Amino acid sequence: MITRKRIIRGGLALLLLLLVVAGLFAWRLSRQINIRALRGEGEVANLQLPDGFAATVFASGLDGPRFMAVAPDGTLVVAERLANQIVALRDEDGDGSADSRQIIADNLNRPHSVVYHEGAWYVGVPNGVVKLVDADGDGSAETRATIIDDLPSSGAHTTRTVEFLPDGRMVVSIGSSCNVCDEEDARRAAIVVYDDAQGSGERLFATGLRNAVGLAIEPRTGTLWASNNGRDLMGDDTPPETIYQVNDGAHYGWPRCHSGNIIDPDMGTAGDCNDVVAPIVEMQAHSAPLGLTFYDGDSFPADYQGDLFIAFHGSWNRSEPTGYKIVRLGFADGNPAAQVEDFATGWLDSSTGQAAGRPVDVVVGGDGALYVSDDKGGLIYRIAAVR
Repeated sequence: MITRKRIIRGGLALLLLLLVVAGLFAWRLSRQINIRALRGEGEVANLQLPDGFAATVFASGLDGPRFMAVAPDGTLVVAERLANQIVALRDEDGDGSADSRQIIADNLNRPHSVVYHEGAWYVGVPNGVVKLVDADGDGSAETRATIIDDLPSSGAHTTRTVEFLPDGRMVVSIGSSCNVCDEEDARRAAIVVYDDAQGSGERLFATGLRNAVGLAIEPRTGTLWASNNGRDLMGDDTPPETIYQVNDGAHYGWPRCHSGNIIDPDMGTAGDCNDVVAPIVEMQAHSAPLGLTFYDGDSFPADYQGDLFIAFHGSWNRSEPTGYKIVRLGFADGNPAAQVEDFATGWLDSSTGQAAGRPVDVVVGGDGALYVSDDKGGLIYRIAAVR
């Protein structure tokens, strides 16, 4: 017979067990989290660059600038996520700083990405894609249409990146809802593809990408590339962050395999890395690679032509902060280097662990300079070659 005393003892034992488990989890978490770099207000960073380059502030006072695009006339267009708008920044006198700021569209839902395609802007929002059209050319979109509105938008990763393949098909990256888990919606931790810009014929393009925030088209081959954020709570240096050349129909491992050869300790079993596509390059864990772009301008030195630049948003889940910079993956005869190298640093003060800003995206401007968005500082930097 179950007595009241036995019930109480059992309840206390269960409570003690839960406290122990919670304590162990908190201890494990505390060993891998350092949010010093996230604290405080952003400010202009003193950037360090290779010889022959200089950085200036192109625009300031933005509210959560995320991904950027360049209009046909060379205007820089930015998804201002916290302001719920898309803005155009114009350098009308050519002095390297924005002279005017115009809202293309407002009252959007946390826009993260923006891309120009056949006379319209396509904006990635948590649940889909919005199309903006400026029919009269006055700089503001008179019409907007929801192209996709049923993407899963809850959970940990809510940014949606839109890109167009050379054949006109539209792709959208959708991050996982969790650190590591089995997803109910197959579109999570994946890239979906549509037959056209109207969003018809949705299907999975690539799977097993935990959070492929950045998408870019390699100009020489027309192939799709992606940055991918690895899982947390496996230590300071595992698993690595990765860059992939994304192939139609390929599976990249998550949640059971990471970086092509690391079996997940919680979800994986022997053999889960078999037939998983390996990354092009591995990078420091917890760097949080976001935007990436291939340099196709004409103002950087010849040995930078075709190289891949990647923005590291920076860690929150590492005992010592890392990331907070722009790195470069060099190419020689179309072949990538074995590892990335620092290109622009200075956002992170390694002596204090404080960060002046958090790079989000990097694009090549119409003038051949690199433009870098910083959502902590509310800034856009311009990095130009100097002679």
